[in-house]
Amino acid sequence: MPTLEDWQHWTLVMGRAQQMLMEFWAGQMKAGQPMPQFGTTPSAFGFGEQAPGGDPMALMTAGAQAWAKGLETWGKMLGGVTAAPESQKKDRRFAAPEWSENPIFGTIKNSYLQISDQLLGTVDQIENIDADMREKLRFATRSFVDAMSPSNFALTNPQVLKRTLDTRGENLLKGLANMLKDIASGQLTQTKQGVFEVGRNLATTPGKVVKQTPLYQLIQYTPTTDEVLKTPVVIFPPWINRFYILDLSPEKSFVKWCVDQGISLFMVSWKSADESIADARLEDYVLKGQVDAIDTVRELLGVEGVHAIGYCVAGTTLAATLAYLQAQKRAEKVKSATFFTAQVDFTEAGDLKLFTGPETMGLLEQLTKEKGYLDGRYMAATFNLLRGRDLIWSYVVNNYLLGDEPAPFDLLHWNSDTTNLPAGWHRDYLETLYKGNKLAEKGGIKVAGTPVDIDTVKTPAYIQAGREDHIAPPQSVWKIMDHFAGPKRFLLAGSGHIAGVVNPPAAQKYQYWVNEKSSATLETFVAGATEHKGSWWPDWLAWLKKQDPATVKADGARVPGKGKLKAIEDAPGSYVRSR
Repeated sequence: MPTLEDWQHWTLVMGRAQQMLMEFWAGQMKAGQPMPQFGTTPSAFGFGEQAPGGDPMALMTAGAQAWAKGLETWGKMLGGVTAAPESQKKDRRFAAPEWSENPIFGTIKNSYLQISDQLLGTVDQIENIDADMREKLRFATRSFVDAMSPSNFALTNPQVLKRTLDTRGENLLKGLANMLKDIASGQLTQTKQGVFEVGRNLATTPGKVVKQTPLYQLIQYTPTTDEVLKTPVVIFPPWINRFYILDLSPEKSFVKWCVDQGISLFMVSWKSADESIADARLEDYVLKGQVDAIDTVRELLGVEGVHAIGYCVAGTTLAATLAYLQAQKRAEKVKSATFFTAQVDFTEAGDLKLFTGPETMGLLEQLTKEKGYLDGRYMAATFNLLRGRDLIWSYVVNNYLLGDEPAPFDLLHWNSDTTNLPAGWHRDYLETLYKGNKLAEKGGIKVAGTPVDIDTVKTPAYIQAGREDHIAPPQSVWKIMDHFAGPKRFLLAGSGHIAGVVNPPAAQKYQYWVNEKSSATLETFVAGATEHKGSWWPDWLAWLKKQDPATVKADGARVPGKGKLKAIEDAPGSYVRSR
């Protein structure tokens, strides 16, 4: 039987939780937010609407047994899953030894995994639905089974139960405080706060902002070699995220590595959308963004053309830019184009294509009606949903149930550093490109009244895809090979949309595949490809030098602020810090 002291302690815990909730709701009501309608504490913490009425361990064990009974019932409904065999899958959610050593939790885990497999398997068995509907159903089912994992609930996670008993509920109070803080900020915390700062330990490669427009800042980096490649490189990062994914800590920085290899490097830092650029469209990002930046660098350095890099959505726009320049008979402005995980043909665009239905477009209309731009936190939430198990539920367990702080991680700091998007352009991007696939059509898109056709692009292209990329799947990135008419080199990198790109040679991680023979399909490419260990960056550099090996002295206009364009401020500039 619990002692009087136990009763008093758990009553105090529940009282503190209630006080925290009431103070939070009072603050929300002052800000004009409605008061949520649920019990004394969130049900995810396992106490329902009243304080525990007995031995905490007995209550928790009863909850786990009830869950096991519920899974047994589900199993019978799905065809007789009553005693699942021990799962052979490696699953980080169930890595703690209690999931295997305790028979109750072992049953919960194995039953859940087998039922999840059965639910996902039924998606392929449903008849008379089209491919798009099947993919939507598969995504929804996967999201459901991930959300319903027993590891996500206090009463069915043995680690949380142990922590709760060891700390006498303090973990739940800390977790509740973490949750309320995230609700107030509108964003899930994925990395320890206050560790990283742009300009201090992120985006620290020396350089200067040499141009600023309403749409972007242009950063020129300081050379570290006596000579540099004559043809400069201009990087166009995705405006959905901050540019410093390519300039994280120095040992991970693609920017620093390029500069150290003797490249005259420029970076576009897009402005996070506000009312001043709410009306920006594709044409603006092509003409006032990419073409303007290319012409600026050409004039500054006195060169005929540049090497351009487009990452993700900026690569999509770069394809439109190249087609526009080709139509204008000015293709020489870009000597080569490199595409990091970029798509131009969206027939196999992956899970993001699921967010182009009328319900999504209607929500976007509501969210952007007042200010004309989309709060970047909504896009961050969408990307988190694509990998909910890793980017949502693992933090629910760590932050809210265990009451821990997430570990410091520069990549997740960047992931949480959101940018706002012009509403019209974002809507057009989803409807015109993802849904309508107009860029793949001859004349499907016009730039300044000029119909563009990506099939006419003759610019030499280097096309990188990530083998496990869930945002730009390799089969979708490959389609650039089917459209561009010029010389092309395709490379398949290990890992996904971010780690597949940000893979410095010193790390000795992952691998990449190339096939020197002509391949008609991705399958043919993979079948004949040679695997190479480590980073693909040196392969790209060798290819780049073949396009133009000439070098010049790293002086004069090659030094930021020493040419016609004077330094405005130090890199990484102010646009990357704006919210």
